[in-house]
Amino acid sequence: MTTQLSLAGKPVDPPVVLAPMAGITNLPFRKLCREQGAGIYVCEMITTVALLERNPKTMRLIEFDPDEETRSLQLYGVDPVAMRRAVDMVVSENLADHIDLNFGCPVPKVTRRGGGSALPWKRELFRQIVTAAVTAAAPAGIPVTVKMRKGIDDDHLTYLDAGRIAEDAGVAWVALHGRTASERYSGTADWEAIASLKAALDIPVLGNGDVWEADDALRLVDETGCDGVVVGRGCLGRPWLFGDLEAAFNGRAERRLPSLGEVASVMARHARLLVEWIGSAESYEARRNISAEEHGCKEFRKHIAWYLKGFPVGGELRRSLAMTSSLAELDDLLGKLDADAPFPESTIGKPRGRTNSPAKVTLPEGWLDDRDDCTVPEGAELETSGG
Repeated sequence: MTTQLSLAGKPVDPPVVLAPMAGITNLPFRKLCREQGAGIYVCEMITTVALLERNPKTMRLIEFDPDEETRSLQLYGVDPVAMRRAVDMVVSENLADHIDLNFGCPVPKVTRRGGGSALPWKRELFRQIVTAAVTAAAPAGIPVTVKMRKGIDDDHLTYLDAGRIAEDAGVAWVALHGRTASERYSGTADWEAIASLKAALDIPVLGNGDVWEADDALRLVDETGCDGVVVGRGCLGRPWLFGDLEAAFNGRAERRLPSLGEVASVMARHARLLVEWIGSAESYEARRNISAEEHGCKEFRKHIAWYLKGFPVGGELRRSLAMTSSLAELDDLLGKLDADAPFPESTIGKPRGRTNSPAKVTLPEGWLDDRDDCTVPEGAELETSGG
């Protein structure tokens, strides 16, 4: 199966995009995924204000590995002026090759400010923000894309209007997560909405939601006609999923089901990449006398449960791994795993990462009253990037 997708005139083959995930899609994780298969790998969400103020954490998050052929940066903003300035900065300082705009985040700290998945309800403000980004990026030939959700809730859907507005503004593609903000990460993604958006637009549409396996991606493209897929939670603890996706889109049947020993090797490499990245910062300062190694191992802890999901690992060993603070300790504990344990087929096709229940979306007061109001909510901009 082949799907033609391109970005700035370059083919995206396979048509796969790693979704930005706060605290996850940093440089080491992107490198680990790229080693498994091709695609577009997007950094963590970057806020316009933090970028413009050169927040140290933000400047660290926009670092790219020398072998990242397409440096892909996701921007979040609610102010067209700040968005224009931020993209101008990206262009003038050659910070990225691709800009994705975040209109999909459903977390309360974002929606209560009118950002993320809440913003497309204000269609004129949405138009201004997207147009500002596209206009500023155009002289450098940097493509701008949009990632969004279906809407705020089932009574306040925005994706068709937003898709048309984004297309008119000149974006390269639109990616739709088939859930509303109120659904958060619950239930089943609505692939029919992705099909509807694809039918409504002339530009490429990418589908996002419930791609747990490579065959899910093929099915999503087949059922909706979308031009590619965006993968988020499905790759947590499974960076080799991108190898499966590359094989699937190129018509090959092989799928990787690594043994626990093979998974342990990937875990060790992931931790070392984190330690190297943290230690490479020119301005690295130990936090509370924590070395780069301990800092990196602590950052790695969040990944352990994902890597070991479904494997026969005792509770005490799991707890010890989740408290590791050095690479030597991690290696010792990984060596205690049953290297021959087969991949747990019970986890195949099942959700990974965060799951939760639907909830009412927190919005600025009066947010739903006037869809054409262009007023930027007071205090709307987030001052920090990432998690």
